[in-house]
Amino acid sequence: MSNALRVTLGQASLVGAHDTNQDFHGALLPKGHQLASKGIALAIADGISSSAVSQVASQTAVRSFLEDYYATSEAWSVRRASERVLSATNAWLHSQTMSGDARFEKDRGYVCTFSALILKGRDLHLLHVGDSRIYRLHPQALEQLTEDHRVRLSSSESYLGRALGTGPHVEIDYLNWEAEVGEIYLLATDGAYDWLTAEDVHRALLPDSRNLDGVAAHLVSLARSRGSEDDATLQLLRIDALPAGDAPHPQLRREGLALPPPLAPRMDFEGFTILRELQVSARSHLHLAVDRASGQQVVIKTPSVDLAQNPDYLDRFVLEEWVARRVDSPHVIKAWDGERPRSHLFVAMEYIDGQTLAQWRVDNPQPSLEAVRALIEQLAQGLQALHRREMLHQDLRPENAMIDRHGTVKLIDLANAHVAGLAEYHRDAHTLAVPGTLQYTAPEYLLGEGGSQRTELFALAAIAYQLLSGQLPYGLDAARVRTPADLRRLRYIPVRHLRPDLPAWVDSVLAKALNPLPAKRQEVISEFVHDLKAPGARFHSQRATPLIERNPVLFWKCSTALLALTVLVLLALRVFQG
Repeated sequence: MSNALRVTLGQASLVGAHDTNQDFHGALLPKGHQLASKGIALAIADGISSSAVSQVASQTAVRSFLEDYYATSEAWSVRRASERVLSATNAWLHSQTMSGDARFEKDRGYVCTFSALILKGRDLHLLHVGDSRIYRLHPQALEQLTEDHRVRLSSSESYLGRALGTGPHVEIDYLNWEAEVGEIYLLATDGAYDWLTAEDVHRALLPDSRNLDGVAAHLVSLARSRGSEDDATLQLLRIDALPAGDAPHPQLRREGLALPPPLAPRMDFEGFTILRELQVSARSHLHLAVDRASGQQVVIKTPSVDLAQNPDYLDRFVLEEWVARRVDSPHVIKAWDGERPRSHLFVAMEYIDGQTLAQWRVDNPQPSLEAVRALIEQLAQGLQALHRREMLHQDLRPENAMIDRHGTVKLIDLANAHVAGLAEYHRDAHTLAVPGTLQYTAPEYLLGEGGSQRTELFALAAIAYQLLSGQLPYGLDAARVRTPADLRRLRYIPVRHLRPDLPAWVDSVLAKALNPLPAKRQEVISEFVHDLKAPGARFHSQRATPLIERNPVLFWKCSTALLALTVLVLLALRVFQG
């Protein structure tokens, strides 16, 4: 199967029984990098007929969507990028209406319907508001994929219940599904779709199915000949080829790059001078090097020869530098900032002169709560920087955090990151493997439910617990979860069993963040960080932890002593009575 995405597109629009065409449509078929990162986009809009400026609204909606969508972060999912762009467009349209004379008049102002179809990788994404429509063509029918947001008061009176520009906020319908080669989709305004059938489309395709512009022009003319007096706009999209499901992700470029030779001190490699070996593992080799052009010290990471034929491993190997180049935070490792052609497959990252959080834990077996809070807050800031880009680290553990000589904590090892914008390219890719290290993995991952920001919160709280106590909150039981029954048997071990000097509320905050059920944790990481710094009354007011939970050894000693005392008293009474 070809690795290329190919489509055929046709478009046409015909003005109605007035001077101004209030419909607008457009499409972008990018090549190369943007085709992989953003896909192919079609958009159509219809301005409301009662407004003298609705054609401005429809033009603005389509043009701004097609321009701004391709300018959003390539790490974002299609849904997030599209909704961000449409929300901004809606706010602008509404503000234009409210600043003009139409702000007090119904059915006036900068208002339009909007529908878009985006084909990225092997998936189609639909965005819609209003009553323009998107159809899928079948042999005997046109399958309507959108819902009309029109409220009908009677057979002759109706109004748009939802559209761009009607209010400061707008709800956008979103759908996505897997595409198939040969499918044909139609986007149309009511001036076209009210007058056409599936048979009309099939008949128009028969003479020359390669000229979809001609087919679209014929269909809008047909609608006019049948009595349509409104603006009629129609777009056709035929899917000719899709990328192979197992094809390497084109954004993670590694084709044509040779495996590096064994690196050694004083060796010249790709413009770097190798200084010394830092670490060798079964998955990669790390060397400290100097960029000869800038004098900057960097870490050169080369892949394991044993895994060189594993495409999933190689994609994740190059993912680390890809992610690091797209996240700007003092608490996330940075990629080497140089750019030059490469002959070999390697990753170049900043060199952090310091120690891992795992080593810090060894050096500080009984840290203060204040010291741990300071570290956790920095880790949280690194995670939040990833989350803003719709990324999850997925391998958060003390070994994957560095503390430099200035005390700055940085997340490292981004090879297991989940990137929403990349995951869309390969539907269901990498969903079977559990990422990261089991001791810090949230139980929902082990149940096959996938990750979220709350799974990262679990790992962050587990690290906080371990830094304070030297142990894990569920021992090794959390790593053994495989069924819902295993989940129900999990029992949180209060941190004050190991650190009775800590305030009681610390357990309340940690237990909430480490709840086996994601919905019962804090909603976001910032809430957890706030609770650690300024716990609310609900954490102080929870019942005191029973002695059997705080100190089970002392509990049983006291119980044994009390039992022995009771026996002695009973024996004494018997002797006295005898």
